[in-house]
Amino acid sequence: MEPLTENRPVNGPVVYGFLRLVRVSAARKAALAASLAEYCRSHELQLSGLFTDRDVSSGPDSAAFTGLLDVLALPDVYGVISPAMSHLGPKAIAAERGRRIEAAGSRLLLVRGPRPAQPSVSRGGPVRRRSPGSIRVLEAES
Repeated sequence: MEPLTENRPVNGPVVYGFLRLVRVSAARKAALAASLAEYCRSHELQLSGLFTDRDVSSGPDSAAFTGLLDVLALPDVYGVISPAMSHLGPKAIAAERGRRIEAAGSRLLLVRGPRPAQPSVSRGGPVRRRSPGSIRVLEAES
């Protein structure tokens, strides 16, 4: 008798990582690569490779990004994972690269998404910011 599907090892969707590492230490590179691997593990994605852009002057067509686009053309590739949009390059280059990833039929997954815009001052004075993990608890009415 065959085991249930939940008990079989099943490969998750295939993704490739992309890092932009200009003048960073080996420890920082290892930490970023580990964060991508952990994100993939916790979201049941299969990290099949990691492309690293190290050229500060490279435009949207760097060797690493061109290699990434090449593997996105392979069958059964789900998308690209990156720590943040800034790893795709400066804003204009990152936007262009994001469009090219989507045009290739792939998804762009970010470990840290864009920060929501928050006003720094309200009508009543400065805004008090709570930590992201805090929640306001209201007393229940009887």
